[in-house]
Amino acid sequence: MLKRIVAVMLVVLALGLQGCVSSGVGGLNSFIDSTDGYRFLYPNGWLSVKVANGPDVVFHDIIVQTENVSMVINPVPGKKKLADLGTPTEVGYQLSKSAIAPPDSGRTAELISADEREIADRTYYLLEYLVTLPNQEKRHNLASAIVYRSKLYTMNASTSEDRWEKMAPILTKSVKSFMVD
Repeated sequence: MLKRIVAVMLVVLALGLQGCVSSGVGGLNSFIDSTDGYRFLYPNGWLSVKVANGPDVVFHDIIVQTENVSMVINPVPGKKKLADLGTPTEVGYQLSKSAIAPPDSGRTAELISADEREIADRTYYLLEYLVTLPNQEKRHNLASAIVYRSKLYTMNASTSEDRWEKMAPILTKSVKSFMVD
């Protein structure tokens, strides 16, 4: 009889603890865009915001609103693949000049690293930047890029340099979670 009571209590305790567990993976929630065919994870507690004439989607922290993840989609002419646009370093440099720190923005971007990885027979470039804003504030940006269905998908994550050490693991996990379907 005592064994039965202990077993029932363990089941009740296990079910109670399961209810306390977040549905996100390691502090992350899932975002899926079935229309454009991509998915990624973003930090728990972040909110989606609409940006007119901007990224396809943006999530930002509710407290530190300059911390964000976003998805930018641009057309690619012809049937080009990511490698046709250049090596990871070349694409990273091109994105730094056109998207991260475009002319007349007052920003500068230093490409820190550029890597390539394969997921499900698709090539993604992982890019890391140190960005200096016009007010001299420094920011850390991560990006994952792929060409899919004649479009360049670029998933970005950004935080201030002073919060980079704290946010690096979760933003890296978020950027690496990006996949096209």
